Amino acid sequence: MPEPVKKTEEAQGGAGDPGAPDLAATDTLAPEEAPAPAETPAAADTTPVAPQPGANIQAHDTPGFDESQAPDTKTDLTGLFTEKPQSGEVAVGENINFVAKVNAASLLKKPTIKWFKGKWMDLASKSGKSLQLKELYDRNSKVYTFEMQIIAAKPSFAGAYRCEVSSRDKFDSCNFDLTVHDIGLPCPLVSSFCASASKSQVKSEPDEDVWEILQKAKASEYEKIAFQYGITDLRGMLKRLKKMKKEEKKSEAFLKKLDPAYQVEKGHKMKLCIEVANEDVDVKWLKNGQEIQSTGRYIFESVGNKRYLTINHCSLSDDATYTCVVGDEKCTTELFVKEPPVTITSNLEDQMVMKGERVELECEVSEEGATVKWEKDGVELTRDESFKYRFKKDGRKHVLIINEATKEDCGHYTVKTNGGESMAELMVSEKELEVYQNIADLTVKAKDEAVFKCEVSDETVKGIWYKNGVEVKADARTHITHIGRIHKLTIDDVKPEDQGDYTFVPEGYAFNLSAKLNFLDPPKIHLDCMGHTADSTIVVVAGNKLRLDVPITGDPAPTVIWTKGEKVMTEGDGRLHVESTKGHCIFTIEGADKQDEGLYSVIVRNPAGEDKADINVKVVGKMQPLSTRIFVDTFFFLSLVKEMRDIITMFDFFFPGYVLERKKKKSYRWMRLNFDPYTDTTYEAKRMIEGVEYEMRVYAVNAIGMSRHSAASQPFIPVAPTSEPVGLCVDDISDTTVSLKWRTPEHLGSSELDGYGVEYCKEGSDEWVPAFEGLTERTSVIIRDLPTGEKMQFRVRAYNMAGPSAPTSLAQAVTIQKPKIWIPRNLRQTLIKKVEETINLVIPFQGKPRPVITWSKDGEPLNPKQVSIRNSDTDTILFIRKSERKDSGKYEVKLQIENVEDTASISIQIVDLPGSPEKLKIMDVWGFNVALEWKPPKDNGNCEITGYMVQKADKKTMEWYTVYELYRRTNCVVADLIMGNEYIFRIYAVNMVGLSLEPCFSADSAYIQKTGFEYKPPTYKEHDFSEAPKFTHPLVSRSVIAGYNATLSCSVRGIPKPKVTWYKNKMDISNEAKYRMFSKQGVLTLEIRKPCSFDGGVYMCKAVNASGEDAVECKLEIRRNGQFIRYTTLFTKMVRSYRQ
Repeated sequence: MPEPVKKTEEAQGGAGDPGAPDLAATDTLAPEEAPAPAETPAAADTTPVAPQPGANIQAHDTPGFDESQAPDTKTDLTGLFTEKPQSGEVAVGENINFVAKVNAASLLKKPTIKWFKGKWMDLASKSGKSLQLKELYDRNSKVYTFEMQIIAAKPSFAGAYRCEVSSRDKFDSCNFDLTVHDIGLPCPLVSSFCASASKSQVKSEPDEDVWEILQKAKASEYEKIAFQYGITDLRGMLKRLKKMKKEEKKSEAFLKKLDPAYQVEKGHKMKLCIEVANEDVDVKWLKNGQEIQSTGRYIFESVGNKRYLTINHCSLSDDATYTCVVGDEKCTTELFVKEPPVTITSNLEDQMVMKGERVELECEVSEEGATVKWEKDGVELTRDESFKYRFKKDGRKHVLIINEATKEDCGHYTVKTNGGESMAELMVSEKELEVYQNIADLTVKAKDEAVFKCEVSDETVKGIWYKNGVEVKADARTHITHIGRIHKLTIDDVKPEDQGDYTFVPEGYAFNLSAKLNFLDPPKIHLDCMGHTADSTIVVVAGNKLRLDVPITGDPAPTVIWTKGEKVMTEGDGRLHVESTKGHCIFTIEGADKQDEGLYSVIVRNPAGEDKADINVKVVGKMQPLSTRIFVDTFFFLSLVKEMRDIITMFDFFFPGYVLERKKKKSYRWMRLNFDPYTDTTYEAKRMIEGVEYEMRVYAVNAIGMSRHSAASQPFIPVAPTSEPVGLCVDDISDTTVSLKWRTPEHLGSSELDGYGVEYCKEGSDEWVPAFEGLTERTSVIIRDLPTGEKMQFRVRAYNMAGPSAPTSLAQAVTIQKPKIWIPRNLRQTLIKKVEETINLVIPFQGKPRPVITWSKDGEPLNPKQVSIRNSDTDTILFIRKSERKDSGKYEVKLQIENVEDTASISIQIVDLPGSPEKLKIMDVWGFNVALEWKPPKDNGNCEITGYMVQKADKKTMEWYTVYELYRRTNCVVADLIMGNEYIFRIYAVNMVGLSLEPCFSADSAYIQKTGFEYKPPTYKEHDFSEAPKFTHPLVSRSVIAGYNATLSCSVRGIPKPKVTWYKNKMDISNEAKYRMFSKQGVLTLEIRKPCSFDGGVYMCKAVNASGEDAVECKLEIRRNGQFIRYTTLFTKMVRSYRQ
């Protein structure tokens, strides 16, 4: 959740990231990092008049940055613009200019400008016929003028734009909007008043909410959802979705707040509604942090304590964050403007090309700039496949280009949008072999050389020479050569037996080159083998020219005579023409008819002899289009039902076969299905698309040529058998009866399902026996009279008009004997339920008669007050109305029929919310970072702790913001804190149930110190002043008179100050009252009060510190004065006298 900024900070927009898929895409910025866009164009003027084309509309100054949006602190906004581009409106097809000016007088480097659409797309790469960028410089004023001109605006150009200018370390940014009005729409203001007068209902939201779909979807499905619903700024949508999870404190100003998100279709009306506590309070509406002014598109209404914001004719520029502000409180929502799905207006066409040719598959969609996907046989095509495929966009047209087609490119190609798809088939044939020089007929004399020569386009192509259909082998007289593209057949010393038809057949190609070798001899007729049968019958279509070209040989040139029966044919009536050339005699009849049929004879004579040949001419009627009906079978093949005898009678001549063509119902291109004549009257057409309507037509081909095509067949849809039924299982079983059930096949195709067929057989046998006669339409069946104790296998087929589907069988054979518990799949692993949820376990089983069922938990019987058990003939039910933690455990169910039993176990885990974490501590604070550490909760809610939610709050506002939503460790670092603020923290524990009820708060707070320069004095090595004690003046021995105070003095120095101790005769006298010790400025004095003779002796002064010690000593002598002696003598005498 973003950190709120202080109100004193200036609101500035951040620089967006470059890059976007298309100019027509609308990028909606996430509120967490989106710059505050310029105010809507309607805020510039309260008069609802549409702007002139190309006009720059001035907008009001932008208000302060919304507290819910964090400013971009990555760059320093320095205010380089002297004139900023302003938001504007334009009608479809018109032009508009945006102007920005920068004063370069104080700049050291020429400013650089960038224009962006939305957040990502740099418009410099989109400059062209729809967008032009200009730059002007005034040397006198040193002002740069930058212009962006949008030509022939389209509805998809609407949205938020941004202009950025930078010069070395200086940077500035400005946001503005473009609104494009459709020409066919009424004036926004008039339509809004009409809407208010008629009190029309606002269009309800679509059934499918994109926000809700994104919330529930997995991360791996985001791209698929964005393509399906036309989301162009997926990253922005996800960031806005994450922001909606912000925790808001309870509001006193709002009775009803806005929902977290709304969606509306483009061009429709949207109404936002709130309820306030005070009817007289003022309400402000913000769009992306900027105040909205009332215009024809934005209408404010106040009804009691309800406040409405109505947005008419929603466009892509209205996709934004809307905020309602009441005093110091606010509520926010996200609006997503959904574009209509993109449909395919012009479908792909089937194509057949030669190998190496260029292929272009073209389609047209309903919107410009739409995103499409290309697939081949269900596999998506990308640009990463060695640049084999190229994708081209031209307005609404999308083209897939294959430069050089190969055999591997054959297949079905599909183009998909979020509103439809189209499929076409591509067939690639081998490249044709070109003939540069054909072989020619040869006429040679005896012992001459005959050379057949041809030239083809491919040097690598080999070939075989044939003579009259027999392969020619090289020998002493016959030579076969292949040099480059030239193939030669050379025959030395030509003999009569060398005469014949020579053919060259290239390997791998279905055609041949033919020529004749004629041998000069006595007159001889060489009939042309083309166009006649074995008995020399030539067929001609009535009305066509009959031309008999008969090669003849003879030296000298023979005389030619043509006869019909006994009549010599001459050129009398103008229809007949007889012509003789060297080596040929030609007989021509113009416009042959039925009377020209008959046996014609050609006689050639020369001095060497003569030769005669008979030619049977047959005149037939011209081929008519096939009138036979075409019947279509629905299982992917075409059936032409007609009798060959009718065809022969119809044309009066045998023909090789048929040529068939097909096309899609909505297409105009017929595709040939066979190139060689097909002789049968039943043809199977493959590689058709199921569910697509097709038409078929057929040509008849004979020796004369190809007829006109037949009438197209009735449109038909190819149908395949359905997929196999799914989910075949045993529903019930007894000693002689089995009840089976299954589900409808996943793929039914375009034909209706006729029913199901069920078969069974004994295990180990291949003989399948129908369970009943005919088909059943139900998806369950009871099979009776089965042998007891046998293992039986069952299978089910689905039938439609195309026939039976593949069978589906049971996984294993069914034994009709002992009881069996069927544990559902979801109960084969631990069943996890939340506390107080209802547990309802339905355990099906088989077995008859009705078995005895026993439930237990962890080996002990169940408590009937807590758990309810209900049994039936087919299942047993365990029911707990409100589950508790103590209900967790392993439950066992036992099924018993006489001496046979079956058991199963089910594990149940009851989970609850975890306890709160413990001992949250602030371990360290440095810079703008705080290190936290805590301990896991004692109660994990009977499941694993998946993570922790870390939140922070400023002690001034006490508003909590989430730092980590799901953090797995027990320590973390909170970064990017604001200096000068004091923060406290709290931690929630998270498990699969949710957050802990109570958080764990930090005991203390963390204050982020303000940064600044701190003086650090230089460090010096401290001088060591320590010194061992040393007496500078020693003690002086003295002789004193008894009875008078005496002093002993000395001086000492030492650092630190030494400890001084006085001794008498090496005995410590520090604690004796007779002595007083003084110390002043290093001078030490010992005072002896009224010494006597006993106080004499050796006195010592000792000084000690950490560095050492020192001592001095002296001798004190006590003298007695005369008066004292007299008193002593007198006292002695008195004592003695007293004793006596």
